[in-house]
Amino acid sequence: MCEPGTQCLCFASIEQKTFGVIERFGKFMRFAEPGCHFLCCPCGESLRYTLSMRVIEAPVRVETKTSDDVFLQVVVSVQYQVIQDKMYEAYYSLTDSEAQIRSYVYDVVRSSIPKLKLDEVFMKKDDIALDIKKELREAMDDYGYNIVQALLTDIDPDIKVKNAMNEINAAQRNMMAAEHKANASKILVVKEAEAEADARYLQGMGIARQREAIVDGLRRSVAAYTENIPGTEAGTVMDMMLMTQYFDTLKDIGAQSRSNTIFVPSEPGGAASVASQIRMGVLSANSAMNR
Repeated sequence: MCEPGTQCLCFASIEQKTFGVIERFGKFMRFAEPGCHFLCCPCGESLRYTLSMRVIEAPVRVETKTSDDVFLQVVVSVQYQVIQDKMYEAYYSLTDSEAQIRSYVYDVVRSSIPKLKLDEVFMKKDDIALDIKKELREAMDDYGYNIVQALLTDIDPDIKVKNAMNEINAAQRNMMAAEHKANASKILVVKEAEAEADARYLQGMGIARQREAIVDGLRRSVAAYTENIPGTEAGTVMDMMLMTQYFDTLKDIGAQSRSNTIFVPSEPGGAASVASQIRMGVLSANSAMNR
């Protein structure tokens, strides 16, 4: 306390990045910069308020709906600060600056999002944030506030809508997976068919060459027998060679421990018939090749 007849002085300390509002009997006197200040208490001077020059972040949650009647909540993060040249307007113009900012955010969000569908809201969230920043900057500049940034940080549809969107996405991915699997199976079947066709073609070529070689060998053998052994007929030599091959085949089949081959007819009496049939087949093939 001050003694009677003396002037009483008070001290006020202002933090860095902060300005103090000095009033005298309720009337604005000056702004006090950061540091220590002397106040004349008997003259009614007092530190009324401090204005922070730091950037302030105000998250605003807005509930709205899209043009396709999907209700969602949007979170807009507004970053703002006091303009140093307009500190008087920032303190004396508004009673609650954050409430004023929320009102403008509500207005912009609820006038822009109802024109868009849900998918468009996600795609155009940056455009919505720019509209909010522009609207706020024009409005709050007169009140001494600068809008540094406005970000659309969250778009939260109803839980039922989320589940439906996830089901649609899962169904689309399953359909794509099934389509790719079907295409892979198709390619595999086609390639297997092509490989089988090529194998059969090569097998046929091999059999044809084998039979051609057999016919040529038989023809040379018959010619050698008839030339070297006088009085030998080609038919007799052919029968002998075919019977020899027939018995060699039976020998090879009998030597196998697991054989399901049945040679018909297998009795000795049918050997002549088999020889006749083989001879006729070979002669027919030989005649066809000489044409």
